Amino acid sequence: MVEIPDEILAGLVGPVAAALPRLVDRIPPAPAAELGRLRAVADEDLWPIREPAVLRPRALAMATARPARRVGSGNSPVHDALNSLPALLTERLLGALELTVTELDPTGAPDLTGFLPEPFTGNVGIASLSGQSEAVTGAVLLEQIRPGAVPLVVELARRLASHPRLAPMLAVRPDLTDEAEVAAAHGAAQLALAVATAVAVAHRTGIPSWATNPPAVLGVAIGTAALLLRETPMPANYAEAVLARARAEYLMPRRSTGSVAASGHRFGLLEGDHVPEVDFGGNGLVTVVPGGAVIRTGAESGQVRLLLTILDGPPAEVGPGWEEVVEVSWRAAVGGASVVGSGPAEPQLRRATPPWPGDYRLRVHARGRDDTDEPHNEYYELMVWQGPEAPEIVHARTDRLGHRLRGEPEPDRPDRPETAYRWVRRSVLAEAATVTVTTGAAVEDVLRAFGADPARPESMRALSEELMHSQSIDPWVAVLDVGDAVIAVEYNGWQGSTAPVLARASAGGRTASMYWNVNGVTRLSFAEHGEVLLSVEPFDNLEAPPALAPALADLDFGDHQRGKRLMGLVAVQRFTGHGITAEALARIEAADIAFRIVPDLPTLYPRRPQPDTALGATIVALAGQPDAPPGVTAGALAGLPEAELRDLAWWVAAEAARYAGLDGDPDVAASIAARALTTEAELRARRSQLHDGEHRWLWLALHRATNPDPVAAVTDTLEAARYAAGPHAANLVADARARITGAGRR
Repeated sequence: MVEIPDEILAGLVGPVAAALPRLVDRIPPAPAAELGRLRAVADEDLWPIREPAVLRPRALAMATARPARRVGSGNSPVHDALNSLPALLTERLLGALELTVTELDPTGAPDLTGFLPEPFTGNVGIASLSGQSEAVTGAVLLEQIRPGAVPLVVELARRLASHPRLAPMLAVRPDLTDEAEVAAAHGAAQLALAVATAVAVAHRTGIPSWATNPPAVLGVAIGTAALLLRETPMPANYAEAVLARARAEYLMPRRSTGSVAASGHRFGLLEGDHVPEVDFGGNGLVTVVPGGAVIRTGAESGQVRLLLTILDGPPAEVGPGWEEVVEVSWRAAVGGASVVGSGPAEPQLRRATPPWPGDYRLRVHARGRDDTDEPHNEYYELMVWQGPEAPEIVHARTDRLGHRLRGEPEPDRPDRPETAYRWVRRSVLAEAATVTVTTGAAVEDVLRAFGADPARPESMRALSEELMHSQSIDPWVAVLDVGDAVIAVEYNGWQGSTAPVLARASAGGRTASMYWNVNGVTRLSFAEHGEVLLSVEPFDNLEAPPALAPALADLDFGDHQRGKRLMGLVAVQRFTGHGITAEALARIEAADIAFRIVPDLPTLYPRRPQPDTALGATIVALAGQPDAPPGVTAGALAGLPEAELRDLAWWVAAEAARYAGLDGDPDVAASIAARALTTEAELRARRSQLHDGEHRWLWLALHRATNPDPVAAVTDTLEAARYAAGPHAANLVADARARITGAGRR
């Protein structure tokens, strides 16, 4: 740290004091307020007010916590602080003050050259990114040209801020009560001090004038202000002003989800940040303390999930699925309680309750506290509303932990059926998989049903690595014979959930599958003797045939906390009599055998456009026409005889083959002649969907031409054909449009 004699400070006070009013007057209130809140934001002590979330307190905290470094060893704290600010904020300040900096006269300031080391000699190279702020680039250049100048600005500004003459000029007027005005006054004063100090250093240390242009000086000043504002306490009237603003803007109802770090089997909803140790022997769930309440968790430590709901009145009846529900009263001294644990509260859970003092009711809902080996199951909902003090109400008391804490005998609570599949959450299948179980079929039959060749096994590990390296999602399956059933597992695959696979696999018995992926999409399917009985995304009320009732009994797919994929695996086991186990998966992994799948072609769906709409934007838009030509409407297309539609669909497919140069291919030609994919052509079409498949769009065009719905056959074939035709797509579409127009006029 540079030692600054008092006489030097005294010499600077005059020029700085003279510049402060002019600078403060030129700083816009909005960016000044953003700077002025830096300490509150960095301390995570800001009430939730409707302000643009542009500040990055964690980045700023990291920047200002770093020790000063020598030039050449990396960015300085000032540079880091400048970079922690939003680019728009820096640019707004640069635009507001760029001309003012040139008007300041630092000639009365003392010479400061002696406080800097000898300047570098020789050449200096500076690299900057395109689009980088002039303030950032200029500040870096100034640091390189005159080492020590930027730290000198910081030290001088820090010392000047406490000078008896300047401190009153920096203080925020006590009569200000508006939060934005207080923050703006605070930020503007500190920034003005940093700018005046940076101007003095830039002009009184012998730095070349080309390195002290306004953007460079302002870059140093803004970074210095950001650095020092984080150190400087907020004005005395800020706490009251921000609380008043939070109260004025607070709206109900509101809901916030998140998690809290439990410690010592507890977390709290508190106005403070310390969760005290309490006795839970009363109701086994929640204990009221001054300024809030402490909640007992099943987990000793770690993150627990919760939902915080703030209501403008008492809630309705207690919802189903909760094991412990207790309602208590608590009194807020100020308001704005946070969900706190062993670490800081998450932003959306910080000061989340109403920001007013008074009496409140808190209803705590808990589930999964007994599942200490499955922390994912533990979940809470806290409901808060203003209400007079009232006796405690216990709405539910069914978990084992609550009984133990209350000194009561534990209840006999049989585990739910999906408990047997909790191991899946910790397995390689956790994120995405399809598990299919088939009875009445041999392993070879199941593999053929999936589209795999039983005679071509591969190493599962090698296949997985190959596909990962090529970034391919080509399907494959591993199977296990468990006696009178075959278990098929697809890692991140879904073929077992498709109707063709289910129908083929179940030809001699039953097949059921459960599919899930990383996006939360699921599919539960059942088939018997070649007929798909049900294949749906399981939600609350499944409209399932009576034959599936035993498999679905007591499985509430609307209760997401129970685990939809786990309940689906239960249903698969009930329907087929067999389910996957951790031991079965281990056997599959140990065998290291997998089979590539040649997937079925996509399902063909009918398309029935409304009769009065334009021909479905596809044909018109692709032909480059702004409006549909006379007579070309979906109604006209649908009104054509089926024979003409079939002719048109296969003409489009034949043209696609011609443009792709494959009209002479025997399988293509035979399929067009037969107006159906030949056996060889269908296999090639299926293979074309794989990662290294050839002519995918042509084969899709031929496949789509077989659509039982003639209108869909035309429109869908044309959609695929335009890709197959490549650069000739416009010609193909124009010709198709002409044919449709001509057919419609006949």
